Amino acid sequence: MDDAPDEQTLPISAILRELCAEERITVGEIVHRFGRRAFGALLFIFSTPNLLPLPPGSSTVLGAPLVLLSPQVALGVHAPWLPRFVDDREISGADLQRSFGRMLPFVEGFERVSRPRLAFLFGPWGDRMIGLVCTLLSLVLILPIPFGNLLPALTIGVLAFSLVQRDGVFALLGYVLATVSGGVLVFAADVVIGAVRHLVNWFGAA
Repeated sequence: MDDAPDEQTLPISAILRELCAEERITVGEIVHRFGRRAFGALLFIFSTPNLLPLPPGSSTVLGAPLVLLSPQVALGVHAPWLPRFVDDREISGADLQRSFGRMLPFVEGFERVSRPRLAFLFGPWGDRMIGLVCTLLSLVLILPIPFGNLLPALTIGVLAFSLVQRDGVFALLGYVLATVSGGVLVFAADVVIGAVRHLVNWFGAA
């Protein structure tokens, strides 16, 4: 009998460590590795690297899969669908290690305090609500706004983690962060609009 742990029950951090040890792996293989937890895991994988210092434009590249995956959660799709060219795209373990190596200890720490709870926040409608929030935030994430991707990325990461763990406490934290994100974005939009109006009035008076 094979006593190896079932990958469907392995912590997300353990699977990430395995992926980082691979020489190369396709996106489709990563989806298969996470199985029924693929939606939450993929949202987590593509959102959390945005919390690290990355080259300009990286948030747009990483945000594109989020724009594709989040609406599927919101619509209640049971398994992730990805275009063939994305499904077949290869990622090196070294790239994954650069993205997640420093974060894995924190993920493992969160896993130790996390457990399934507040189950009423999940299920058909709860999962769809998380998908809707992640969809809206992923649209913000792909915009080239300096430092504007940090809070949306953190929010998507927390909500994705709650999906994987089925932990309602993290889901509630994600909703709080989403509310803060919305407030910050509205404030930033007001500042930009006010600045544009001021410039228009200044040039008009000149």
